[in-house]
Amino acid sequence: MSAKPSRMDRELVEMAAAQRRVGLMDEATFQKITIRHLGPDAPRTAEPISAEEIRQTREQEHLSQAALARYLNVTVGFVSQLERGAREAKGPVRALLNVIRHKGIEALL
Repeated sequence: MSAKPSRMDRELVEMAAAQRRVGLMDEATFQKITIRHLGPDAPRTAEPISAEEIRQTREQEHLSQAALARYLNVTVGFVSQLERGAREAKGPVRALLNVIRHKGIEALL
């Protein structure tokens, strides 16, 4: 494949993203299509984040559990469960936590 994705590859990925958004395609299939057609230009997937990393990130950003919950649009109890390791961050919550971890809370403001 060339260094730059072709227009057809970009259109295919855009169509696959739309199908994923409306539930016609699962995440695993979308990732296969994206990586196959975009190669190294494929968007990074959100990295798993441990309970300790969530707590450290929250504290580094000087946020209470309630404030972090508000930014993530989840309950305080859910943030508490994440920090204790009782639940695992997935989907949009994992993505937002990675943005906060790598770019700071200001990236969401």
